[in-house]
Amino acid sequence: MHMADALLSPTVGGAMWAATAGAIAYSSAKVRNDFDEKKVPLMGVLGAFLFAAQMVNFTIPATGSSGHLGGGLLLSILLGPHAALLTIASVLVVQALFFADGGLLALGCNIFNMGIVPAFIVYPLFYRKFAGTSPGPGRLKAAIIVSALIGLQLGPFCVVLETWLSGVSSLPFGTFLLLMQPIHLPIGVAEGIITASIVSFLHKARPEILADSSGERSYSFRSIALTLLVAALLTGGVLSWYASKNPDGLEWAIAKVTGTEDLKGPEQGLHGLLASIQERIAFLPDYTFRKPKPETQGAAASHGPDRNGEGNKLGTSASGIIGGIITLTIVFLVGFVLKRRSPAL
Repeated sequence: MHMADALLSPTVGGAMWAATAGAIAYSSAKVRNDFDEKKVPLMGVLGAFLFAAQMVNFTIPATGSSGHLGGGLLLSILLGPHAALLTIASVLVVQALFFADGGLLALGCNIFNMGIVPAFIVYPLFYRKFAGTSPGPGRLKAAIIVSALIGLQLGPFCVVLETWLSGVSSLPFGTFLLLMQPIHLPIGVAEGIITASIVSFLHKARPEILADSSGERSYSFRSIALTLLVAALLTGGVLSWYASKNPDGLEWAIAKVTGTEDLKGPEQGLHGLLASIQERIAFLPDYTFRKPKPETQGAAASHGPDRNGEGNKLGTSASGIIGGIITLTIVFLVGFVLKRRSPAL
């Protein structure tokens, strides 16, 4: 569900950048004021794991589409909404800058749709209400699946709304909406099942790991962090080879309306400038080694790994491992900066 710049006007893209920057500044202040040094390694390995997991698209049967883990709800349950937003924002920044996954103008929208919506709407208003204070295994799984379904309707609706407000594409609001919402229902079910499985596993290993759990946080995350780090490396380095080649829900909906998965954006002005910057910075575009640029090319709007052919497996593995390491490093740097500025330390 990574939006491309071709869907957005500079006005809408800029407004969403401003809104997202405000939310990140607010979350940084909240995390800094209630700094938990033991949470930083968990933020880092979860960010690396989410980066790798988003490379693995799963096929939606009988649709010709695919989906991938969004991760905003997962991070919110395990880290709390403020740390979750900082973590998923780091993932999306790495994807956009170094792998050309999602546009730079669209980065604010992508952080809002995939980070702010699950962290500040779905988690507090739905998951917390459904799960209660001390959920049993069944209630916990049900609350996660229902919340994921809601999140995978709200996020795509925001994509449609942002596209419509921009008015720069040939995607009519009603048609686009009627395609985006149904295709993200099965993706929401899959996200809920995956999220519930991960949370249940971690909850059994460390019942106190949930963000809203009570009690002293005097335990060590070392074993959990190591497990997640190994999972991130295996997911990004190996499992990503077997990801679905079908377009994701957003690409699928765009193709149904326009006949092509990638829309061509303006080549001049802000769109052209940002596309040029992204092309220079992204050293593993489409999660594989850079290829010679063809004579004619549409808008830069990657939404996942390009795995056509056995020769790209090495590039995909390199992308998963390198991207995970970069994400881990960025999150650790964020934690270091917040620790330095924490009034409690």
